[in-house]
Amino acid sequence: MQENISNYVLSLIEKSSPESTAWNIETMRAGGKASWNYVDGCMLIALIEMSKILKDDRYLDFVISFVDSFVSEDGEIRTYRPERQTLDDVNEGRVLFPLYEKTRNEKYRLAAERLKKALDTQPRTYEGNFWHKQIYPDQVWLDGVYMAQVFLAQYEKHFGAKDYSDIARQISVVRRRMFDEEKKLYYHGYDASKKAFWADPESGKSKSFWLRAMGWYAAALSDLIEVLPEGCEKKMIAELLSEMMEGVLSYRDEKTHMYWQVVDQGGREGNYVETSGSSMIAYAMMKGARLGAIDKKYAAKGLETFNGIVKNHLAFVGGDIELTGICLVAGLGPENNRRRDGTYEYYISEPVVKNDAKGVAPFVMCYTEAIRVTDPE
Repeated sequence: MQENISNYVLSLIEKSSPESTAWNIETMRAGGKASWNYVDGCMLIALIEMSKILKDDRYLDFVISFVDSFVSEDGEIRTYRPERQTLDDVNEGRVLFPLYEKTRNEKYRLAAERLKKALDTQPRTYEGNFWHKQIYPDQVWLDGVYMAQVFLAQYEKHFGAKDYSDIARQISVVRRRMFDEEKKLYYHGYDASKKAFWADPESGKSKSFWLRAMGWYAAALSDLIEVLPEGCEKKMIAELLSEMMEGVLSYRDEKTHMYWQVVDQGGREGNYVETSGSSMIAYAMMKGARLGAIDKKYAAKGLETFNGIVKNHLAFVGGDIELTGICLVAGLGPENNRRRDGTYEYYISEPVVKNDAKGVAPFVMCYTEAIRVTDPE
């Protein structure tokens, strides 16, 4: 199976170019144009890890070629529009740091500087947390922690003053405002102004626990643990990851070892075990355990989930892989889209698709950690 998946990932990059990626099927079918985006960022990060683990330069060579098609010699990033002020567009910048380390090409540092300057002007809530996007005023979403905070930590480590206090403070606000002490789960979003139609008028929280949002957040915590130096910030992040993994594990479907689209509503009519979020929870468990941040038992638990995805939602069809059970998209608002209200009924109403990039990229991320568990160096 490992060889089949590795060959599949290689086939993806062989079929891909910066203008048309084999994993971003939904976007390409809809006539979407190539852009600097978070999904490609996830995939490129995973490919860099594949290159390290398998000692195969084909993965890294593809990443360099891909990024070079977007980043010019002066560090300008093609299609990136800082005026949109969306955290999603920062995530792909994470690949700039390993490429700079590998090549010492200044354009990667200059591109990272551009993204950092954009974050310096990102609107913030009254407590200092980034707005998720300009079109979502005063809103903090779990996904935004993955999209921006890991990049910021890498920037501080490589080019900054190694000051991680703002990152830790923003995450501490997320814990205080978005964690449910009784259920031990995180809500998808929080509106600091408490004005959004989906927000609780007293707490500002959204209504449900969406798996993929929690997956992004868990992945962010595990990635931050890898970046941060020893000290109080790293200790806090490790404690939050441990707390989160303990909470979410209690909601796991014991038949498939996967997690539910609406995490705490397992077995409820319409709910289903979802592939992308399960991949990221498993990724965070295996990586957190590998780095010594959480109990070693989570390496086995994460691998069980990975194997559950392979057994229940992965099939080889004519030499290609078909990955199913992926929520196409979900969000909160904006005001002119009140269907996205954060309720259980909303989350289960979004299309469930196969081979979408938002599932393929997290699955490959998860696969890199599964390799490390099953074949440690």
